Amino acid sequence: MTSALSQSIQEQLSALDPQQDRYVADIVDLILTHAQQAGASDIHLVPDRKGLQMDWRIDGVLHAVGHLPDVAPNVIARLKVLAQLLTYRTDVPQEGRIVEAKESGTVFDTTETTPSEGDQEKRCQTPSHQRTVEMRVSTFPTLYGEKAVVRLFVGSGNYRRLDDLGMPSRIADDWRSLLNSTSGVLLISGPAGSGKTTTLYASLREILHESPERRSIVTLEDPIEAEVPGIAQSQVNASAGFDYARGLRSLLRQDPEVIMVGEIRDRDTAETAFQASLSGNLVLTSFHAGSSAEAISRVSDLGVEPYLLRSGLLGILSQRLMRRLCSCATMSDNPADSLALSVETFHIPAGCTNCDGTGYSGRLLIAELLHPRDGDIGRAILARSDADEIEQQAIAAGMQTLFAQACSVVDSGHTSPMEVRRVFGN
Repeated sequence: MTSALSQSIQEQLSALDPQQDRYVADIVDLILTHAQQAGASDIHLVPDRKGLQMDWRIDGVLHAVGHLPDVAPNVIARLKVLAQLLTYRTDVPQEGRIVEAKESGTVFDTTETTPSEGDQEKRCQTPSHQRTVEMRVSTFPTLYGEKAVVRLFVGSGNYRRLDDLGMPSRIADDWRSLLNSTSGVLLISGPAGSGKTTTLYASLREILHESPERRSIVTLEDPIEAEVPGIAQSQVNASAGFDYARGLRSLLRQDPEVIMVGEIRDRDTAETAFQASLSGNLVLTSFHAGSSAEAISRVSDLGVEPYLLRSGLLGILSQRLMRRLCSCATMSDNPADSLALSVETFHIPAGCTNCDGTGYSGRLLIAELLHPRDGDIGRAILARSDADEIEQQAIAAGMQTLFAQACSVVDSGHTSPMEVRRVFGN
């Protein structure tokens, strides 16, 4: 975030009247609206001795936006009201959702005068275009008060199907073919913020709309991040004993054909998911892991038997989101700028008004797809081989790794060596 944009937001916040009853509500509305317009994925509100520090995560990078000096507790309380959380509980973590219907493409009369009947009829005939903006609010007690993080799922309305994700075409075609399966586990892996949930929802919509016959699709999520009409969605409630493992066992008695489990977190959930896949259900789920091979190794470390992994796994999709270079980027002939990557050509960010001086505009998706039944991968799984051995077998079977694909998009001028190092480290 550039200092100019930060200054603009601070000026608008300063223009609000503290004497108005809606002062705090207007602050929250302004923050949420401008964060959505800026394409932020997360809003961080961190209390300190002087008030509330506000940071936004844009294109995967955290930017300092401003400081709210004297209304910190009220801003957090307002967010909790919108998310239907307990405002009087400030000593425990809480999570909730905010769902807003945003109008676009229509001009609304905001004056307080009563329109004529003709005007009312005209406005009723004006086409109304709505998009749903969904947000998850998470609060956490800290030394100076409650910290709040708001995750904005604005993209859930934009990236609705596989073709909208920008996934490499060969991988998208393979993944779409796997979605036609009637049983097995499809695992999506990656670190936090890599778009796993977005891909899960796009996959569900693909099954819902492209299956030749109607299928019973159910989900178990924590929390529900986007509503998908035509699918029975459920949210776990750990405090009531309704966790992933228990919910999944109960769902199996609901005559499902496709089950989406938001995330595998423990052995019970993993084992139940794989048992469900062997019972004739297609299971889609996500898992925190750095690569497809690492996902197999880590699920095995949870205690899932190798024969379950070998028989149940259909495919593991691992993905990352990388910032896309703005058109202001320049080609470099300085070998040091390649950061020792195996690339022939490379560009570096420059910065302009269109990209707010960052040198990047938007993000692109890179992915690798491991087929556990190709080559000697299955034997490596049964032998409990480590992630490196499994990855080598996958490469021998034709898989292009995430890092190799990242170098490829550097060669094509879509991102920079610095961005590859930011995402993958050294």
